Amino acid sequence: QRLLVSDLNPSAIKRALGELRSNSEFIPLSVSALARSRADWLYGINLTRAWTIKGQQAGNRGVLSVGRVQTPVLGLVVRRDKEIRDFVSKPFYEVQAAIHLSAEQPPSFFAKWQPSEACRPHQDDEGRVLNPNLAKNVIDRIRQQPAQVKAFDKKPGKQNASLPYNLSSLQIDAAKAFGMAAKTVLDVCQSLYEKYQLITYPRSDCRYIPVAHHSEMPQVSAAIQTVIADAGDMLKHTDESRKSAAFNDKKVGAHHAIIPTSKKYSGNLNDAEKKIYRLIARQYLLQFCGAFQYSDTLIELEIAGGRFIARERITLAAGWKALMPAREKTSPPLPDLVAGQALWSGEPKLEEKHTEPPKHYTDATLLAAMTGIARYVEDPELRKVLKDTDGLGTEATRASIIELLFKRKFLQRQGKQIQATETGRQLISVLPDACSQPDMTAYWERQLNDICEGEGSYQGFMQPLSDRLIELVEAARSATMPVMRSGTQTGQKSPRKATYRRRKKGVAKSGR
Repeated sequence: QRLLVSDLNPSAIKRALGELRSNSEFIPLSVSALARSRADWLYGINLTRAWTIKGQQAGNRGVLSVGRVQTPVLGLVVRRDKEIRDFVSKPFYEVQAAIHLSAEQPPSFFAKWQPSEACRPHQDDEGRVLNPNLAKNVIDRIRQQPAQVKAFDKKPGKQNASLPYNLSSLQIDAAKAFGMAAKTVLDVCQSLYEKYQLITYPRSDCRYIPVAHHSEMPQVSAAIQTVIADAGDMLKHTDESRKSAAFNDKKVGAHHAIIPTSKKYSGNLNDAEKKIYRLIARQYLLQFCGAFQYSDTLIELEIAGGRFIARERITLAAGWKALMPAREKTSPPLPDLVAGQALWSGEPKLEEKHTEPPKHYTDATLLAAMTGIARYVEDPELRKVLKDTDGLGTEATRASIIELLFKRKFLQRQGKQIQATETGRQLISVLPDACSQPDMTAYWERQLNDICEGEGSYQGFMQPLSDRLIELVEAARSATMPVMRSGTQTGQKSPRKATYRRRKKGVAKSGR
């Protein structure tokens, strides 16, 4: 039998002791872990040796490590950096019609011009108008002209809170909110879990909670109030009887989502611990809040034969958003109109904007890329097979993979930005695409997940991987390696500096 402990408090451990599960349930998980371990070892040790030797032949003195997961992640960063370097900004133009309820009244709102199919030759792939003369022509045509409401639609809607955190989603939010590195978030979580017993097991890949935990909300809320000074303000918006979709036994695996425990704590946490605990506590309390309710308004207008659109979302009930940072609304609400109503188009606005390059990766966006890798897979057939949730690595390894790339000097930080170093770019430039593109590794991750769910086999995963590995080693053997700019690129100490250190310590060159 197996004891599953997600909460280190004595009461939780006693409860877990009374809920032992048969080890046979975890055979697929064990087989998947074994396959992952052996695949990573075989892939890493063979390709790292092969490409390090090739690098040495080309003048590189460091280790060129190649990994089943780390190298596709490095490839993501290198290709993103190249997109940014190669990007050329182009101006594009938007026309905003100033809409008056009557010619005598001031403008009530603005509506954006929607180019027709005839404008396609003057647009880019994303539908942006690149020809300023076309936009100016529209401006001239709609100035001081009648406008007619072609459609008015007002629909209520609601949105439930997102699920409690697993490790990756917590790391992404912490990076966005506080600029924390993934490894820092994991280390803080381990402290909150092991040292203080204030949160449950942090290396979880699950975002659901057992139904039995629902009744513990009063005790958990009381514990949250001992740690967070303004927790009472958050609790005003909760209802302990409410049960979100997060409470689902069928979707809980070996561990459930990361949530606060019922442990009360009156001591002092450091700043990082307070921030992470607050995120976890708030995400838990959201499960007991009402839905965010809103009304979406759409106005479609016709002016001088052109189509114009105005959209707006108005909050009807804040629900769970009452616990989130407020965002001020600056524009006045759209008026209620009816189809066929006559309006007036006054002095329009021509806005010149410029296309922007993609953003450099940050901890948040790189983790998001790893957890939803299907978006970056080039093979359209493979993309169909992968799920949106299929990712590179596991919850427990993603932070260490990113940190390893920094340790190897393949990645560097520029403020919050993550960029490839010269060594990282050189390595990706010489590797076969199969090693640096996420396609092959993403598919292997999917197979590992299938094994975990009892839908795949060990041999079905390992044999094709071994065959492919032989091909990749042979490709490395026959590759032509250009001269690599060497130095202290991959964490290797400069020989000159190492000699200086030995002499300073009175150690002979021979190392005795």
